[in-house]
Amino acid sequence: MTSLANLEQALPGRLLRPDADGFAELTAREFAALGDPPAAVAQVSTTADVVAAVRGARDVGLSVAVRSGGHSYAHHSAGPGGLVLDVRGLDSVSIDPDALVGHAGGGATAGAYSRAAGEHGLATGFGDTGTVGVAGIALGGGIGFLSRRDGLTVDNVLAAEVVLADGSVVTADAEHHQDLFWALRGGGGNFGVVTGLTLRLRPTAVTGGMLVLEPTPERLAAANQAVLDAADGLSAMINLLVAPPAPFLPPSLHGRPIMLVLVCWSGPEAEADSALAPLRALGEPLVEDIGPRAYTDILQGPPPSPQPLHPAMRTGFTDRLDEQWAATVLDAVTTATTFTAVNLRPMGGAIARVPVDATAFAHRHHAVMASVAAPTPDLTALPAAQAWADATARSLGLVGAGYVNFMSETTADDVAAAYPGAVLERLREVKRTYDPDNVFRYNHNVTPAPAGPGG
Repeated sequence: MTSLANLEQALPGRLLRPDADGFAELTAREFAALGDPPAAVAQVSTTADVVAAVRGARDVGLSVAVRSGGHSYAHHSAGPGGLVLDVRGLDSVSIDPDALVGHAGGGATAGAYSRAAGEHGLATGFGDTGTVGVAGIALGGGIGFLSRRDGLTVDNVLAAEVVLADGSVVTADAEHHQDLFWALRGGGGNFGVVTGLTLRLRPTAVTGGMLVLEPTPERLAAANQAVLDAADGLSAMINLLVAPPAPFLPPSLHGRPIMLVLVCWSGPEAEADSALAPLRALGEPLVEDIGPRAYTDILQGPPPSPQPLHPAMRTGFTDRLDEQWAATVLDAVTTATTFTAVNLRPMGGAIARVPVDATAFAHRHHAVMASVAAPTPDLTALPAAQAWADATARSLGLVGAGYVNFMSETTADDVAAAYPGAVLERLREVKRTYDPDNVFRYNHNVTPAPAGPGG
């Protein structure tokens, strides 16, 4: 193949250029993106399609981006000037309840997979949103409602089918392409196009939902510590924000600072009340909606925005949980002049018991993952939102260690924060082996290590 015209022949009717009908809808994502559109979008539905698209892109000198769930804060699936592979057609899901193993195509969503697994009373832990792509979250980490019980999503990946930059197809697991298997679990889309994943499943029934409290520094510090001190079956996401006019909140709370705790108990149902007691003891709830429910009901995520949002997102990890730190969090949110939120995800439990060098996710030894967000539909307001996010991240001591799935910036410093020290050097060696020309660079890009003498 020597041109996009040849690639159009290989994917008839499924290669769209910017002037084609449906191109705008096809390239729409969860968050607004700036910059040029991709040169083309290839709709793929088989591994063979992906192979043809990757080889065709290389023949005409195009880099390759992958669009699955479209949730990238950093617009990785935008692929300005390159070829975007829309892998949503690779959406197969199969569940083997006897082996406790699930299979997800590279375009399957966490919600679709979880619904299929839930029919058998099983689950694999993801994040907080069902519309995110399984591959996208699994390649970056996956800190969610089952993580303290089961580990991160990367800890439950058993194998990956990958189309490499030269168009070859490999399976990476604990016995095959072990270096690639290590790198994929946390290193993002730097090494190829993941067309399928095999994941561990566990029997799962949850008690969870929403607890809204009046925010105070003492309450915020105590909430984080309560989760870290709890049995592994308790996970929570603790959010500080000024309540928006959302339908799930009573009008009396709109415009007021709140502490919104999203909680999930995945241990025995008979122990749910005792497990949740420390959180309920924090104070009289303004709203409580907690009870037995399907895991898929927990994976709801925030309500969709009526307008595309420009994300200003900063993220990091901390071991500080004291009241002074909590007071800084509360002050940052309540004094902001636009909508902002701080999301705290206590870790520990099974996350911390995996050796820190077992995967490319380098931050499991910390107590809490924190993200500060100032999403805005107004492009003119984005610089101020970014300034708030930067200042808040600094004040909370989040600089220098980052969660790659939540980063909206892609500078060399951001990459170094996601992959500190020896982790980045090891990833660069793997990159040199599997993508020496950096074809897959629409990501928090790990550049290939230079070839050694004679190589």
